[in-house]
This record gives sequence, C-alpha cells and structure tokens, in this order.
Amino acid sequence: MKYAVIAGLMSLGLATSMTYAQPVNQAALTATQIATVTVAQAKTLKDDSKVVLNGQILRAMGDEKYEFKDASGTIVVDIDDEKWNGQPVDSSVKVTLVGEVDHDRFPKKTVEVDVDEVRINP
Repeated sequence: MKYAVIAGLMSLGLATSMTYAQPVNQAALTATQIATVTVAQAKTLKDDSKVVLNGQILRAMGDEKYEFKDASGTIVVDIDDEKWNGQPVDSSVKVTLVGEVDHDRFPKKTVEVDVDEVRINP
C-alpha cells in the first residue's frame, strides 16, 4: 500500500512538471502576432524585439547587409542569402521584412534588424 501511494504521488508530480515544462516556440510566431513598426520605432525597441517592417530595400551594402527605407527613415537590415528565396528585388519593389531588432555595441553602437523572412508586396 505504501508503495502504491508513493508511486501515485510520483506520477502526479511527473505529470504536473511535464505540463509546466512545455516551452513556447518563439520562431513559430507569425507576422500577424508581431507588431508592424516604422524604422524610427524599431530603432528605439529593445534588443531581440520582434518586428515587421514595410518599405523598400535601397541598396546592398555587402556581407548580407542592406539599407532599408520606409517613410520614417533608414536602417541596416541583415538578410541571409537563403531568405530571398530567389526573389528579385530592387529599390522600386515594396517588401515586408519580419525579424528582430539587433543592438551591436562593438566596434560602435548600432541598431540593425536581423531578418527572418522577406515578402514581396504586390
């Protein structure tokens, strides 16, 4: 009987800990759950804040970095080559970028957006 009570309590504790141990997959957040912000707003957000930006890619700066522009200003965005999915883009094409704010402190303090997804807008 004593062993049955101990086994019951252990299984209850295991089930409870498994319920609370479910991690949230932050990468699964969709653009509809992330705030659409302007470049000016993105520059004031905390590091790793999820953002959606709408505007144009002005130019390539090298090393997967691009200058992005919206009505409020410009910001450097970091877009890995595979994120383009073969989509041709020039400065006349409207795009939506989904990513997170990235604060770099060295060698100088900068704010960029690390892009997870590139969408071409019609």
